[in-house]
Amino acid sequence: MLLALTAAFGMSQAFRTVATIIAAPLEADFHIGAQALGVFAGAYHFSFGVMQMFVGIGIDLHGVRRTVLAAFPLAILGSALTAVAHSFPLLVLGQALIGLGCAPTFLASTVFIARHLPPARFAVVSGQVLSIGGIGMLLTGTPLAWLIEASSWRVGFWVLCAFAVLAWIAILALVHEPAPLHAADAAPQHESLREAFAKFGALLLLRHTLGILLLSAVGYASFISLRGLWLGPMLMQRHGFSLVQSGNVALVMSLVSLVSPPLFGRLDPGPARRRAWIIGYTLVAAALFAAPALLHLAWLDVASPLVIGLLSGYMVLQYADVRAAYPAQLTGRALALFTMAMFLGVAFMQWFTGFVASVAIAHAMEPYAAVLGAIAALLVLGALAFLLLPGPTTQR
Repeated sequence: MLLALTAAFGMSQAFRTVATIIAAPLEADFHIGAQALGVFAGAYHFSFGVMQMFVGIGIDLHGVRRTVLAAFPLAILGSALTAVAHSFPLLVLGQALIGLGCAPTFLASTVFIARHLPPARFAVVSGQVLSIGGIGMLLTGTPLAWLIEASSWRVGFWVLCAFAVLAWIAILALVHEPAPLHAADAAPQHESLREAFAKFGALLLLRHTLGILLLSAVGYASFISLRGLWLGPMLMQRHGFSLVQSGNVALVMSLVSLVSPPLFGRLDPGPARRRAWIIGYTLVAAALFAAPALLHLAWLDVASPLVIGLLSGYMVLQYADVRAAYPAQLTGRALALFTMAMFLGVAFMQWFTGFVASVAIAHAMEPYAAVLGAIAALLVLGALAFLLLPGPTTQR
């Protein structure tokens, strides 16, 4: 059942990283610039992030299976619409629909793990799900680049649409809702919608929530903004890489990112030291973005993304931190709030870096130095917020 849910999550990984490979063809077909590319890539993440609150309520009240089966057809519809779109607004609408459809995919997996496996295995199994689901990113590396060069980016979206249909069928056939391992993890079944939203409000009022949300808004966003949007254009325009060569780098970055989540899941130091590790890895990531912003070296522009991919799995520690910081009966909603902040952060960062790139170009500056520098600064600010704002008083 978890593998079937992970298949849908894998498709969401493919959809959220497709922009970096199709950026050049989109610019040529729709005559758009860096800021519009940021809007295109951010539309998926904005709708994905906005839906997390509703997804958390849906999972708690109606279960994992029904929530994913109801939403995921929107991703199939959105990918088909994107494939046939002949105007930029339709292109953005297609991405928004894909984001809505994919919104429950990872949260469904994490809640399934939290409800049906022992707490000590949460970080490890979540890491394994992230790793397996990350296979979806492999599709948007060399394979998609080769397919686009051989045919068109529209054919690439039709292929992704077909894989999404297969993932939905797998969930329909294989997933059911077993009883929770722990009674405390079972959500109330007769809770009104108003009561459900009130519990989200209560989470926001807790003193330690703000620091968690501010860091969550920049950590994963930095990885996806590079892998999913700027990596291909940077390598092609800075160093003259071909589309397939850029796809090769994206593929290797994706491969090393598959190793990272289970690695960090097994290295989880526990509640006492976990938050210090999270801050440390965030600052290391900031340095890895700052280096290629300052030094325009081809080997560094290839090596730095690979190391960022290798470290990207420390997000597993953030999920474990969230699970430990809130009562068991609020697990679904706490993880939903965290995931909402994370993907709204991706949407903001992709839009913001598109804006930064446009401003840099308007002032005859190298846009990718500005983009990478902006991401590094946001990571430092997120780490400071997590460090200086109040943390949870108790963790489970």
